[in-house]
Amino acid sequence: MAADRSGGRSGSRPPRRRSAFTPPRTVRLRDGEGRRVAHDAAVTSGDAAEPHREGGERLQKVLARAGFGSRRACEALISGGRVRVDGEIVQEQGVRVDPIVQVIHVDGRRLQLDDSKLTLVLNKPRAVVSAMSDPEGRRDLSEFTAAHSQRLYHVGRLDFETEGLLLLTNDGELAHRLTHPSFEVEKTYVCRFDAPGGPPRGLVKALREGVELDDGPARADRARVLAQDGREAVVEVTLHEGRNRIVRRMFASQGFELTALMRTRIGPVLLGELPSGATRELTGRELGTLMAEVGL
Repeated sequence: MAADRSGGRSGSRPPRRRSAFTPPRTVRLRDGEGRRVAHDAAVTSGDAAEPHREGGERLQKVLARAGFGSRRACEALISGGRVRVDGEIVQEQGVRVDPIVQVIHVDGRRLQLDDSKLTLVLNKPRAVVSAMSDPEGRRDLSEFTAAHSQRLYHVGRLDFETEGLLLLTNDGELAHRLTHPSFEVEKTYVCRFDAPGGPPRGLVKALREGVELDDGPARADRARVLAQDGREAVVEVTLHEGRNRIVRRMFASQGFELTALMRTRIGPVLLGELPSGATRELTGRELGTLMAEVGL
């Protein structure tokens, strides 16, 4: 069922392509245990260390290489108190750092400057197993990582018939925190199902207020109807739980079997217009915001 994106207006311009990343106005910072911390709190534990490293690289040069603009623009970021090195605000020009071993944040976003680390977005097609190999010979994720020399692993799973956003990475700590329930990383799904006459009025309310499943209650953080035509309906659901087939089971508890399910967002990362079966590398801003959300 195709939704009318033009709103019924003839001769209107085609819809603008949605960016693959919309940076949040405020980065949600968490510590290593998943607890929220204030933006002015240190992001490291223990006594503060001197950020300057003799023989290191000038901080403004590191920022420029990471895509934060010209050297002059990066100097303004430093002077404005927007840069932290190992948890300490650095405002002095000319500080030298070792980006391989030191942790650098800009506006709360972590810079990942380790070239050996790679994180990809995959638009997983339907009928693909969320595994690097499958003993039953079904299509698996190995074909989407074959072009990369790094050994990548999937972050969480999408079931065989579910499509959409799946992260692939060789950063074990990032993968662990993204899947750990204490960090409550939100995920958004688009759900299609048969709904003769339209979805019942109480469906979205029930998803928001919580439904009972075999392994305990489940509740959507947000839910809304995207489209309906009297035969089918499309509902968008956002939740932070990661139990097995939880979205399908939530709808089944209300008497609806999903005919299609797609994940469109993990934290600040959007699937966007990425074609089915394609991959792309996370941008520095995406990765930095994602790492900040899980206390890195």
